[in-house]
Amino acid sequence: MDAKLTLSFNQDVVTKAKKYAADNNISLSRLIEHLLTQVTATEYKSLEDYPISDWVNMVAEGEVEYKKTVKATRKSSKDAFFSSKK
Repeated sequence: MDAKLTLSFNQDVVTKAKKYAADNNISLSRLIEHLLTQVTATEYKSLEDYPISDWVNMVAEGEVEYKKTVKATRKSSKDAFFSSKK
């Protein structure tokens, strides 16, 4: 059984959420219900404990891509080169 709930959000958030919901062929109510279901599915003590990457994946447009550049040392480059030859 559905229940009505009145919420207040920043207008920019509402506009972006409506566009996201429309683009994904889902109602804004179902989108928010889905997000609340995900947040309450496990027992986090606070929002700080909730893995932000999961939440970002739920609301992000497109694939999330993490880019990390690590400067390789000469030794690690040499080891990688010789191990690839085996």
